[in-house]
Amino acid sequence: MGNSFATETRSHREFVFTKFLQVSVPLCFIIVCLTENAQAQIHFQDITAKAGIHFTHNNGAFGKKWLPETMGPGCAFIDYDNDGYPDILLVNGTDFSGHPHAGTTTPKLYHNNHDGTFTDVTRRAGLAIPLFGFGVAIGDYDNDGFDDIFISALGQSHLFHNNGNGTFTEMTKSAGMWGPNEFSTSAVWVDYDRDSKLDLVVANYVQWSEQGDLYCTVDGAHKSYCTPESYKGTSVRLWRSLGNGKFEDATKKAGLGDPTSKSLGIAILDYNDDGWPDIVIANDTQPNKLYVNKKNGTFEERGVAAGIGFSEDGVARAGMGTDAADYDRSGHASLMISNFANQMVSLYHNEGNGLFVDEAPQSEVGRSTLVTLGFGCFFFDYDNDGWPDIFVADGHIEDQIERVQKRVSYAEPPHLFRNLGAGKFTEVTAQMGKSFAAAKVARSAAYGDIDNDGFPDILLTTNSGPAYLFHNEGGRNHSLRMKLIGTKSNRDGIGAVVRVISGGDKQWKMLRSGSSYLSQSELTLTFGLAAQTKADAVEIQWPSGQVDKLSNVNAGQTVTVEEGKGIVGNRPYSTPRVAAKQQVARNH
Repeated sequence: MGNSFATETRSHREFVFTKFLQVSVPLCFIIVCLTENAQAQIHFQDITAKAGIHFTHNNGAFGKKWLPETMGPGCAFIDYDNDGYPDILLVNGTDFSGHPHAGTTTPKLYHNNHDGTFTDVTRRAGLAIPLFGFGVAIGDYDNDGFDDIFISALGQSHLFHNNGNGTFTEMTKSAGMWGPNEFSTSAVWVDYDRDSKLDLVVANYVQWSEQGDLYCTVDGAHKSYCTPESYKGTSVRLWRSLGNGKFEDATKKAGLGDPTSKSLGIAILDYNDDGWPDIVIANDTQPNKLYVNKKNGTFEERGVAAGIGFSEDGVARAGMGTDAADYDRSGHASLMISNFANQMVSLYHNEGNGLFVDEAPQSEVGRSTLVTLGFGCFFFDYDNDGWPDIFVADGHIEDQIERVQKRVSYAEPPHLFRNLGAGKFTEVTAQMGKSFAAAKVARSAAYGDIDNDGFPDILLTTNSGPAYLFHNEGGRNHSLRMKLIGTKSNRDGIGAVVRVISGGDKQWKMLRSGSSYLSQSELTLTFGLAAQTKADAVEIQWPSGQVDKLSNVNAGQTVTVEEGKGIVGNRPYSTPRVAAKQQVARNH
């Protein structure tokens, strides 16, 4: 994302901080006190019940251990009514035909009431449609100013058009997407050909059917869920937008057709910094894929050549979720992929020369995730210090796993890793609150600022269990939030790259759909500014090629930026935040 934003060394910050410490107070005392003061305040409060989120996932299980039962559900933040507050969408499953279990279940849409509570508006919105859903992707596919919904499913996936009046209309047939009956998982909106219209990439898992379900066992006495190695793979699917709400299947034409894939996660990144979006596919027991955009409507697969196809020892791992970010301010997008138990999370560092190197084995990220089974995962700056942290949602697929692997459990705590800078992380899960750190059978995860206070909150689902909403509390650092409106580009500005300079710090982010696992985080970008009270300079590179520059943008607000016009609106944060008196250097 440009060598112009390559890592700026911390020498200046460290020099200033060192001079500050050259007083009579002992150095170690100051570091310990400041660090503890900054971190002891932050925690994630479980506000699910208080917020009015009452949801239980129906996985359709009735005792036969069919493979689809254990994979869902997905979740999303979507500001469907454009009031500036993210609403919540939770995907649900259904009973299998002939096997009544939980009765009629549908996705759930919860409207944000701006006071920390939500109201179930599913039926009113026209989304009370039973389907065995998995993933969700949010994007304004017709550029009318209102975000639409795609829900992937077992069988027929569904496209819902936002009518702009609080309701949605099912448009799958009229959009040209009706027909494929697949085991679809994660999905992303991306303008891969940069024609200002959002296209859709859908991951597909394996070829599974009720009639073709296989018997597998891990203890020789009881049926267990089969691994994907037992089933044939299937290709991802690319829906190219033709405009006027119509799509064509461009999978083969674009070079994405690969029947060996067993795909669960998708992330978009510009891996080679050429301004065109590339696609990463996290595969389960097959090599991960990296599809490099050739700028002519086609892609070239380079996963193995780039170093993300296999583990260090040449094994195709069980990839689940994935996300991308410049976590070390190298100027290049690196990659994270969550994997099965006993495989650890992959943390692929982008070397900037076409290669990735997995840093997890030498990192606390790898050591801490070796035993757990990760699904949803993302980079986000939970403490707003300007350095992307890592969240991983964990939970096994086999409820009797303890019988055969004593150190592996069915319900598992999540992982939250704080970015220390210099490519290092430390786990802080236990400090974030009892409910947050409790063991769960987690699947999808997304982040969004539900109350416009400048700090990202977490939405988490569990298989055959409740959803959780965790509110980020106690943070003191400043931040700046940006909502983008494309004109020559797609309306959401998906694919835009935003660079921010504050004090001596430089950071950048790409606005993206999808990532994590079956999930969609909010489409508003949050930049942590630490103790800085403004962004000195902001540069927005739109997918159209338009570049907008801003200066002296105050922290403590959400600004709306329109392509070619600059800031066209702002909303001060609802809860004023007090800056930390001193920002501690991360590599102490």
